[in-house]
Amino acid sequence: MAIIVNSETKVIVQNITGREGEFHTRQMIEYGTKVVAGVTPGKGGREHLGVPVYDTMAEAVALTGADASAIFVPAPSAADAILEAEDAGVRTIVCITDGIPTSDMVHVCARLREHGHSRLIGPNCPGILTAGECKIGIMPGHIFKNGPVGVVSRSGTLTYEIAWDLTRADLGQTTAIGIGGDPVLGSRFVDVLPLFEADPETKVVVLVGEIGGTDEEMAAEYIKSMTKPVVGFISGRTAPPGKRMGHAGAIISGGMGGADSKLAALSSAGVAVAETTADIPSLVRSYLKA
Repeated sequence: MAIIVNSETKVIVQNITGREGEFHTRQMIEYGTKVVAGVTPGKGGREHLGVPVYDTMAEAVALTGADASAIFVPAPSAADAILEAEDAGVRTIVCITDGIPTSDMVHVCARLREHGHSRLIGPNCPGILTAGECKIGIMPGHIFKNGPVGVVSRSGTLTYEIAWDLTRADLGQTTAIGIGGDPVLGSRFVDVLPLFEADPETKVVVLVGEIGGTDEEMAAEYIKSMTKPVVGFISGRTAPPGKRMGHAGAIISGGMGGADSKLAALSSAGVAVAETTADIPSLVRSYLKA
């Protein structure tokens, strides 16, 4: 069952003819994702990688019935691409693009919340993958295998590392979601955790946080009401205040967003917090055996 995407999800790639769009579309198709169309303004009416290309999202959705999109549009136009997908009625929008101005994303997220019919994952994220069924984005599909562990992470690279550790330990995944590391995001931990909680195939959830913001503290409040166990990890524990570490949102400022408060919040919610990523498989296995 998993969450959000599955083998029936129909995907449109926005900017399919660009370098990144073309490369990752090829990978998505090879994984088995149903990529039904691409959109590149001015290049409609042709095929690219065996799928039809349209000039607009409205046309592509109307003719294919797509319910998801992957955005590889450059940063200056990416916010408009998100809004175009939302306006066309796409339910799941995955924005891989990084460097989108924060002011643009404030407007985009407010618009999506107001209308309420589209879920945005990202921006500046690796996407979403349901093991063995569908991947939208840039995750390396070969490191995942089907199993009972849900993964939600602010870090793309750590998503890959932890998924590979789980796979090598014969602990497969239901769905892995990289929500992104920007200050303003379409989906946060508290938006994803209820989906895993409701999914009968997910038995344990791995939550990968990092310094900056209060998302982990908010997640901890929700986790207190969950029936499923959660294993956590917080990266950036040694970052000095005021120093941005990797992601735009990974910065401690004004005494907020530090690792200590996140670790304390998660621990108080009953989360088993791993000291290192290598500890995660054993913690997950202990819950599965319980």
